[in-house]
Amino acid sequence: MSGTLYRLAAFTDDPSGGNPAGVWLGDALPEPAEMQRIAAEVGYSETAFIAPAEGERRTVRYYSPEAEVSFCGHATVAGGVQMGRLSGAGSYMLDTAVGEVMVTVNQVEGEWQASLVSVTPEFRPAEPELVEEVRELLGWQAEELDLEIPPARAYAGAWHLVLACKERARLERLEYDFERLKALMLREGLTTLQLVWREAEERFHARDPFPVGGVVEDPATGAAAAALGGYLRDAGLLQVPAQLIIVQGVTMGRPSRLQVDIPLSGGIVVTGQAVSLEG
Repeated sequence: MSGTLYRLAAFTDDPSGGNPAGVWLGDALPEPAEMQRIAAEVGYSETAFIAPAEGERRTVRYYSPEAEVSFCGHATVAGGVQMGRLSGAGSYMLDTAVGEVMVTVNQVEGEWQASLVSVTPEFRPAEPELVEEVRELLGWQAEELDLEIPPARAYAGAWHLVLACKERARLERLEYDFERLKALMLREGLTTLQLVWREAEERFHARDPFPVGGVVEDPATGAAAAALGGYLRDAGLLQVPAQLIIVQGVTMGRPSRLQVDIPLSGGIVVTGQAVSLEG
């Protein structure tokens, strides 16, 4: 299947920061086994496969090195920027496995950025037994949780477990048994853990373990950012409309900045820059 593979870092203006993503563009999507093979060879947390290579409406599928992923925010931002570079600024409708996602691409002071509108978010309180099991795997104590943001399962294209801690120092220490957490997350249908510390009302720090994708930690997770925004809104934990800034990837040495705009209803808007990792 003919197509071109690009490599970009999303949610950054610096190639040494952000979250690397593969972006494959071609006239038709490869077969699933071929997409999985390419994603494994690329080795990034996700590769987006987009077809056709031109037009305002396209189909996209996302693959981690180990499995297909229902939705990926950072690869969508990277894909949006690459489509903008090749086809021009504007809006592109992406048909994902979980529904339609609009991506608007433009240049700000000469730098490309993309904004995605997630599918309608959902949340439900996390079961106490699940929270305890995850806490134990992370080495978190119950008293370290920030219960002003109660543990929750949150969705905006993929399911995440949101756990908030009271202190930044707790977030900076991340150690866990990879295989045990992976098995738990597969059992529970979770894509990442969205571990957060709220620095200010509209500024968060996040870390996202992603063992189900074969990745210890994601340096920028747009899908989890959208899910968090939807959860905070729908649980009445902040006044809307609102704009959040999420800082991620700092401890990994790949600092990322995610802008999350939360409207009164509907999908959550996640915006970020992306830069080429080639040449």
